Amino acid sequence: MNLPIEKRHPIMCLTRDGGGAGPVEQARLLCEAGAKWVQLRMKDAAPEAWLATAKQVVGVCHDFGAVCIVNDSVLIAIAAGADGAHLGRHDMDWHHARRMLGPRKILGGTVNDTDDAHRAVDSGSLDYAGVGPFRFTGTKKTLAPLLGTEGITRLIDALGGMPAWAIGGVRPADLPALRAAGASGVAVCGALYEGESVHANYRAFERAWVNDFSI
Repeated sequence: MNLPIEKRHPIMCLTRDGGGAGPVEQARLLCEAGAKWVQLRMKDAAPEAWLATAKQVVGVCHDFGAVCIVNDSVLIAIAAGADGAHLGRHDMDWHHARRMLGPRKILGGTVNDTDDAHRAVDSGSLDYAGVGPFRFTGTKKTLAPLLGTEGITRLIDALGGMPAWAIGGVRPADLPALRAAGASGVAVCGALYEGESVHANYRAFERAWVNDFSI
């Protein structure tokens, strides 16, 4: 599968559990800042609340012309009218997920090591891989071994050209090196919500990606 070029925005923004604003308000703040790709992550939500929130987040994103995908659940993604789903290593089989989503929806998968990378390529089902963790992050309860720039580069090479978004404790200063490593973009969570301005935090990532501080 190939991720449509119009949906390949380099900064994928993840909502977070806990803390001040809920996922709907987080999505609104991100989209107001200019985000074009939002991933809804609700790790501990009950299915009914998850679906209700997903529908609202999808609505907000689509109002702003942004793409919205759902983490961990193809069923929630379909029911909420999302643009696709991202599945971890222990979620639904990628082949089955693609059959459920159909060819037009986005499907991403987590890649933590070379075995994952080979499975991602062999599956022929993914539009992109989320490669990490780059460094320690407090937004995940259980972390695979940290990769650093060298490990990210190795896994991107193993993906053989599949678009890859680096994830895990990524900060704006890391983006030039990750881009040089071959990343198509970065998936960001914690750093977006530090301090008082989601807008400023998001724009810092955009500036760092293009290395153009006029944004």
